[in-house]
Amino acid sequence: MSVAFHLALPVRDLDATLAFYTQTLGCSTGRSDPRWVDLNFFGHQVTLHLTDAVEDIATNPVDGDAVPVRHFGVILEPAQWRTLAARLDDAGLHFLIEPHTRFAGEIGEQSTLFVTDPSGNAIEFKSFAHTSSIFAAI
Repeated sequence: MSVAFHLALPVRDLDATLAFYTQTLGCSTGRSDPRWVDLNFFGHQVTLHLTDAVEDIATNPVDGDAVPVRHFGVILEPAQWRTLAARLDDAGLHFLIEPHTRFAGEIGEQSTLFVTDPSGNAIEFKSFAHTSSIFAAI
């Protein structure tokens, strides 16, 4: 049974993007090379790969927000989510989508926020009001 995912991301500036993940988000590093580095992203392996080809991200409307079609993220416990949201706000980080509650009072109610790393990769952090609704059909 798998317990963690692996994701490889294209980055324009390895040093700046690595600093964002380690200093701003608190990720630790693993193996590395001059053109890539592995991160412990909340218990999952994310690999940053240096490249010149990083594309713009299209969006779709979701509950009033322009959600980046290509994004990734993690689901945190409510207290973890609030702590992270406050830390990102205190750091003056630009939110692609401000922290808020989506689908309030409905199945799937969740706290969500979106940021981008220095290479434009969109990251969502969310927390569900009820963990039983993570996979519930709406």
